[in-house]
Amino acid sequence: MASESDQKGSADRRRLAAVDRAAHDLRRGMPVVVDDGADGAVLAASAELITDETVAAITTLAGRPPDLALTHHRAGTLKIRLYTEDVVLVPAEDWRSAETARTLADPQTDLANPLRGPFAARRDPVKRANVAAVQLAKVGRLLPAVVVAPLTVPFDAAAEGLLSVEAQAILDYELDTAARLRRVTTARVPLRDAEDARLIAFRSPDGGREHLAIVIGDPPADEPVLARIHSECFTGDLIGSLKCDCGEQLRGAIAQIAAEGAGILLYLRQEGRGIGLINKLRAYALQDQGFDTVEANERLGFESDERIFLPGAEILRQLGFDRVRLMTNNPDKVAGLEQHGIAVTERVPHAFPSNDHNEFYLSVKKSKSGHLL
Repeated sequence: MASESDQKGSADRRRLAAVDRAAHDLRRGMPVVVDDGADGAVLAASAELITDETVAAITTLAGRPPDLALTHHRAGTLKIRLYTEDVVLVPAEDWRSAETARTLADPQTDLANPLRGPFAARRDPVKRANVAAVQLAKVGRLLPAVVVAPLTVPFDAAAEGLLSVEAQAILDYELDTAARLRRVTTARVPLRDAEDARLIAFRSPDGGREHLAIVIGDPPADEPVLARIHSECFTGDLIGSLKCDCGEQLRGAIAQIAAEGAGILLYLRQEGRGIGLINKLRAYALQDQGFDTVEANERLGFESDERIFLPGAEILRQLGFDRVRLMTNNPDKVAGLEQHGIAVTERVPHAFPSNDHNEFYLSVKKSKSGHLL
């Protein structure tokens, strides 16, 4: 018979796996049920993928037309009054069609449609299931906007071919998967600037993104380790984008660690400061319209930085380190590691010259995000 701890672990895995599956259903344009127990459940579907057929199906199943749930950042951009905490619910009569819902979720056409609205917002307190539904869209790397309808009668999700997921499981998902990271495999991979390098892969058994530790040399565990937390950047790291300084930071960190003899680079799968590659490209399109990097993320409905640093702290602990000399210009990374139990004994500056394409971007990181450049 399974022990109580084994049973709990199995239940936790099922709970988190349900979030992972529900996020993928949202990405396929399917509705899911977000259930908050006695506080009620909602039917939810991604606003960026919504069709009139899906709106009609939700209306039939819920017995009423759905609302459009937006974050405060996105609602503020649309000049919608913020009567409620966390998210804003726009009633169906104010958006009417799936096409309108899609354009309200996606700011890339805002400047081409300046006279939309005014849009009303519901004033009643927003149930947590609606907040969790928006968070589920973020987990799926979709725009943080969902079409939602409350379920006021008993509803059998399985009988309708839909997934049901706990609201609290969604809200806990990012931190829970980070806390459950486990070492999967290690391989020696000589690098151009650091031949004595090993790549160690970590992932959660319940879903979530995989992360890497690049260990250079043999850093002693009884001293603060020279470390860099690097968030994945496909455009900068791989194809040499000049819009950011990520590629220079990645390769420069590897070279500096090798020059000092030993250290660790944590490569975290948090593309676009945690919003995902496609949403980062959307932010780039907004920057081409004249918005800076912070404004672009917020117009999309995100925070200016959606990353968490528990994955980095957890990997460091599993590698045997609880003190670091952190290579960064971002005070939030220092605070993020220390919040999760890793002592930062020194901040090691890590800056590179700007170019004509990223000079403004770097100035905004300094003036708005507090980077020490």
